[in-house]
Amino acid sequence: MSPRAHVHRGTVVAAAWWFHPGTLGEAEARRRVLASWRPGATVWALAGGHLLKLAAPCKSAVEAAPGLPLVLEAGVLTSAPLSAKERERLAPPAGAVVLVHEGVARMYAPGALRQVDPGAWLDVSEWRRVPVKGLGAPPPPMQSALEPLPPPTREWFGPKVPALAPEAERMLARMTGKEVPVAREGFFARLRRAFSQKPGEATLTVRREGLFARLRQAFRAAPGDAAEGSMTVRREGFFSRLRQAFRADAEGAPNTVTAGRAGWLERLRSAFSPGISGPGASSPGLWQRLFGSGSASSPLGSGAGPAGPGWFSRLLAGLRGRDSATASRQGSLPAPDAGERPAEPEGPSALEQLKAWMLQNTPLGRLVGQRQGDYLRHLFELFDEGKLDEALRHAIPLGKDLDERAKLALGVPGPRQELRIQPRGRSGAAQVFASGPAVMEALRERYRETFRRLEREGRIDEAAFVLAELLEATEEAVSFLERHGRFQLAAELAEGRDLPASLVVRQWFLAKDVARAVSIARRSGVFADAVLRLEKTHPAEAQALRLLWAESLAEAGDWARAVDAVWPVTSARHVARAWVDRGIQAGGESGAKLLARLALGFPDGFGAAREDVQTLLSDDAPTRAPDRLAFATELLREAATEARDALLVPTVRALLRDEAEEALPSRARRLQQLRSLGTPALAALRTDLPTPHPSLRRPWAEANDLPAVRVWMDRNDAGAHAVHDAVVLPGQRVLLALGEAGARLVGPDGRTLANFDVPAFSLVVSTQGNRALALARRGDLWRLSRLDLVERRATRWCDAELDAWASTYDGERWFTAVRDTVSMVDTLSAEPRSLWRVSQVGGTVLKLAVDAQHLSFLVLHLTPGQDFERLERWCYVLAGGPTLRGRTHMPDLVGTPDTLALTPDGEAVAGRIAVPEGAGVGLWAYLAPIAVRRFHIPSPKGDERVGMALAHAWSMTRFQKGELHTAVLRDLAGHARATVEFSGTPPQVVRLTEEWCAVHDLFGRVVWLDLASGEVHRVPVV
Repeated sequence: MSPRAHVHRGTVVAAAWWFHPGTLGEAEARRRVLASWRPGATVWALAGGHLLKLAAPCKSAVEAAPGLPLVLEAGVLTSAPLSAKERERLAPPAGAVVLVHEGVARMYAPGALRQVDPGAWLDVSEWRRVPVKGLGAPPPPMQSALEPLPPPTREWFGPKVPALAPEAERMLARMTGKEVPVAREGFFARLRRAFSQKPGEATLTVRREGLFARLRQAFRAAPGDAAEGSMTVRREGFFSRLRQAFRADAEGAPNTVTAGRAGWLERLRSAFSPGISGPGASSPGLWQRLFGSGSASSPLGSGAGPAGPGWFSRLLAGLRGRDSATASRQGSLPAPDAGERPAEPEGPSALEQLKAWMLQNTPLGRLVGQRQGDYLRHLFELFDEGKLDEALRHAIPLGKDLDERAKLALGVPGPRQELRIQPRGRSGAAQVFASGPAVMEALRERYRETFRRLEREGRIDEAAFVLAELLEATEEAVSFLERHGRFQLAAELAEGRDLPASLVVRQWFLAKDVARAVSIARRSGVFADAVLRLEKTHPAEAQALRLLWAESLAEAGDWARAVDAVWPVTSARHVARAWVDRGIQAGGESGAKLLARLALGFPDGFGAAREDVQTLLSDDAPTRAPDRLAFATELLREAATEARDALLVPTVRALLRDEAEEALPSRARRLQQLRSLGTPALAALRTDLPTPHPSLRRPWAEANDLPAVRVWMDRNDAGAHAVHDAVVLPGQRVLLALGEAGARLVGPDGRTLANFDVPAFSLVVSTQGNRALALARRGDLWRLSRLDLVERRATRWCDAELDAWASTYDGERWFTAVRDTVSMVDTLSAEPRSLWRVSQVGGTVLKLAVDAQHLSFLVLHLTPGQDFERLERWCYVLAGGPTLRGRTHMPDLVGTPDTLALTPDGEAVAGRIAVPEGAGVGLWAYLAPIAVRRFHIPSPKGDERVGMALAHAWSMTRFQKGELHTAVLRDLAGHARATVEFSGTPPQVVRLTEEWCAVHDLFGRVVWLDLASGEVHRVPVV
C-alpha cells in the first residue's frame, strides 16, 4: 500500500529509529546505532536495516534525527502518519511496526522481528583487562559487636583448679573419637621421673614396652610385678596372645563371671567337628569362630544348638553396613514383627563399625578394657583416699547424652549376641568395659560428693568446675556461681555453653556488662524473656533492662511496642508520652492504637487526643477503616472509665458505617464485643440496634471464583522518571526509588508528599513502614542512606560491600551477605557492625529472605573449574538464635539459575531462562518450606517464564513474549487472580508481600494491587 505521507514532519516524540545500510552504508549505520543506544534500548533487524527501540520516548526534529523516526500510535510503531482508512486497511496488531520504504507501507507483526546484539559489532580482541581500584580509601571491614566467647576451659575456674593430667587428656581424646599419638617417654625423662618422685605419690604410667620386654613377659612374667604405688599398662606380646589362644584361662577378671574353657586339643578337635557336645561345647571351634555355625554356615548340619555368626561373617556384615551387621548378629533368632519395629536411626560409619567389631571380637577389646579399667580403678582410689587435687586432674567428664564414639569408649552396654555367659566378654560393649553404667553412676556419685565437700570448704570455683566440667550440669553451675556472687564467670559459662539466650542476657546484666547484654538481647530478640527472668530475683535490674528494651524499640521506629514495654515503669511515663506523640504522627494502625492510649492513659490525654479522635472516627474513607478497627480493639483492652465510655458510642457508629461498605471486611465480631460491654453509655444504642451477625461476604483474597483482575499499561502510560524500586507503605502511600533523582514518597491520591535527595536504586523498608534504607551502587560498593519517613529527612549512612540483602528489616537488624558470609547488621550504629554472622558457607550467597521468625538464603557452589555444582538452601529460626534448622540442595538443577524466588521459611524456586539450544525447555527446581503450612506447587516447565516471586499465600510469575511483559498473580490453589501486562522493552519488576504486590519498570509505570480488597492503584510519576 502506498500511503499519502511517507515520513513524519516537524518535531515528533520518537520511540524508535530505523537506520538503512543501503543509504548510509553498513559501517555508518552501525556507528549511528551505537551512538544512539542507551541503557534499556534494544536493536532489531527490520527490512534489511536496524531498528533501535529507545528505552524511553524522546522529542526530536525529523530533519536532525540520526535515523528515520518512528512514533508510537495506539501501540503501533509507524514511520509516517497514517490516516484512519490507511490504518484500517493495514490492520496492524498491538506491538507491530509499520515502515514506509520506497513509497510502500509494509506492516511487520511482532514475531517477524529478530533481535540483534549490538555488542557483537564491537571488536574487543585487542583489549586487555587492567585492574583498577577506587581513588578513595576502601571502607573498613565490618566490625563485630559481639566477639564470640570460646568454650570454657579449666583456666576459667581459677588457679586452684589443677590442670588436666596428660593421661586424662589421652583418655578424653579417645572418648571423643580423636586420635592422639602417645609420645614415647625418653630415657632421661624416665630417669628424672624415677628420682624426682615423692614418697607415697601415686602415678599412672602409660607406655608401650619394647619387643624383648614383651617376650620376657610372655614366657615368665607374673602378675603383680609392678612397683608399689605405680600402675603399668602393657600390650601383650605375640607369644603371650598365641599361648592364650590355645590354653584355658586360669583367672577371671574381677567383678566378672568366668566360665571354664576347653584345652587346645579339645578346641582343635572341635574346629573340625562343630557339632560336638560335652565340655568342649562351651566354646565354639575354630571353624565356628571363623565362619559361624548353623544350617547356613555349618557343613555338618544344625545339631550344634543356637546358631551364631562367625568372625568373617561379622566382619563382612560390619563393612556392608548397619542393617547387614544387625542381621548377622541376630543369627537364627526370630525376627520381630515388621509392623512393630521402629525405623533405626542412622548409626556410626563403617570405620566405627569396624572399630566396634574389633573391640568385641579380637584381643584388642580385652586390651582396651584392661587399660580403661586400670585407669578408672586408679581414679576411684584417688577419690577414696581424699586426694581431690590429683583426682580432679585425672577426672573425665560425664556427658548427659553420649554419642556412638563415647559409648564405645566408655563401654555403655550394647545388645547381646547370644543369651549365655561369655567368658571373654565378646557379645557387647558392656563386656569390653564391664559394668559400664554402674561405673558411670559410681563416677557421678564421686563427683557429687566432691562437689558437696568443696562447697562446704568454701572452694566455690572448684565446686563450680565439678558441676560444669565433670557433671555437665551447666545450668546448675551457673545458678551456683550466681548464688555465690561469681557473676562474670557465670555469664561467661552461660554464653560459652550455649545456654538459652535470655539466661545469657540475665547473667551479663548482673555482671554489669550492659553493652554485651543488650547486644545479645537485640541479636536474639529475647528482651521480654530476660526481663521476666530478672523480675523474679532482681526487680531493680529488671526495670533498668526494660527501659533499655523500650529505647531499642523506639530507636527502631516501633513506638507502639516501645510504649507497651515501658508502660509498667510508672516513673517513665513522660518518656512514653513522647513516644506516643511520635507514633500518632507516623499514623497507620499502630498510630490509632497509640491514639487510644493517649486518650485513656494520661491525665491530660483526653483533651489532647479529642481532635485527632474526631477526625479518625468521622472520616468515612475506606483507606482509614483499618485504623478505626485498631482504635476499637485498643478500647476493648482498656479498663472501664468515663473517658472510655465517652469514646465507645462514636466508635461503634464508625464501625457500623464501615460494616455497610461491601468492599471492606466484616466488622461484626468486633461490634459484638463492643455491644456486650455492660456500660450504661451503650444502653440506648444496644436497645435500638439489632444484634450484629457475621457477614456472609468473603474477602477478595478468598473469593477465587471472581473474575481475574486485568491491568494493561502501554508506552503512553510512561512516567517522567525511571522507577527502579517501589514499596507500598501503611496508609496506601508508596515510596519510589528514582535512581540518581533520589527517592519520592507519594500519597494515596498521587500527590508527592516528600522528596529525598539521596541516590536510590533499591529500597529496604522496615516492617513498621516508617524507616527505609536507600541503596545506590558506587563501583564495587553500595552507598547506603537512611530515610526517616515520619520526619521526612534523609541522611547518608555509609559505603559498604554487598552481594545480597534482605528486602525488609525490623528497624534495627538487617541481614546482608558478602560472598560467603551472612551478617546481621546493626542499622542503629554510626558505622555498620554485625550482631551475628555465619561465614564460609561454601559458596556465594545469591538471595536472602527474612521475617520475624525465619531467615533463609541460597548459596551457589561452584567446582574448582568455576562450573556449576549445586545450589543449597540454608534455613534459620531467629527466636533465641539465630539457630540453623536445615541445609538442603535444590533438586533437578543442572546449571546456574537465571532467576530465584525465596520465602523466609525456605520455600524456594530456581529456574533457567537461557537454555542451550537442543536442551528443550528448562526445568525449574522447587523446595518446600520448613514450616508446616500450605505451599505452592509450581510447574517444572519454564516455557516463556522469565521470573517468579513468592509469598506464603501468593505467587507471581512473569512471562515475556516479544515486547509483551505479563505478570500473573496466583493463590495457593493455583487460581489466576490478577494479570498485569506492560508493552515495551524494559522488563517488569515485581515486589510481592502478603498484603500487596507492586509491578513497575524503567518507563516509570507503577501499579500495585491491594490483596485484601483486590483494588488496583496506579501511581503517577511526574
